[in-house]
Amino acid sequence: MAENGNGYSEAEWQARVDLAAAYRLTDLFGMTTLIFNHITARVPGTDDQFLINEYGLGYDEVKASNLVRIDLDGKVREEDDDHRINIAGYVIHSAVHGARHDVNCVMHTHTPYGMAVSALEEGLLPLQQDTYRFHERVAYHEFEGIAVDTDECERLVTDLGDKNAMIMRNHGLLTAGRSVAEAWTLMWQLERACQVQVLAQSTGQAIHQAPLPAIEKTAAMLEMMHGSMEWEWLLRVLDRQDTSYRE
Repeated sequence: MAENGNGYSEAEWQARVDLAAAYRLTDLFGMTTLIFNHITARVPGTDDQFLINEYGLGYDEVKASNLVRIDLDGKVREEDDDHRINIAGYVIHSAVHGARHDVNCVMHTHTPYGMAVSALEEGLLPLQQDTYRFHERVAYHEFEGIAVDTDECERLVTDLGDKNAMIMRNHGLLTAGRSVAEAWTLMWQLERACQVQVLAQSTGQAIHQAPLPAIEKTAAMLEMMHGSMEWEWLLRVLDRQDTSYRE
């Protein structure tokens, strides 16, 4: 397999660049919680290894070269194994990567509107054209405490099933995608859907819902979008500000 000047295969280096970009974009769009939460990407050509951020770095400090390769057992697979990994991030992300081989990127956030909706008994209510993307396409996972118990893995992936978006109750949001672009744009859309719901419900007025056939038609159309066009623009935005994520 061809390697670049950094000692990684071209495929892994591209995965690293895309994942580092996702961290920087999450910071840029205000979806971070200090140094916590994670976005992970499967190492191309493997079923049991993925890339994760070094625990302790801010999202604005993540770059392609300081991402850490780990396996599904949480073992660091870098030449230098002196890296810090957040156990809660490992538990959640290893569960999805291990069970869903169609998924190459997993993103988990504690965003304000996402956390608010995670605390609502009724869960997410898609209320508007852009948010109908999630009509009957959101999974739910009950809160079990801070995710440091590997016993939770099986229940988490069972609850996720074949869906790519999940409300972790009283916790936060999770998205999965075939690419970093897909998982990241889906998270942006999910947080926006939560925001629309909270804002609409905060008016105290009756909520108007569109006819069900129109909702289902819209959901099917939006589900076909994979974030690639938006991703190209997002990378241009990053590159105009700071290209260090590519280092």
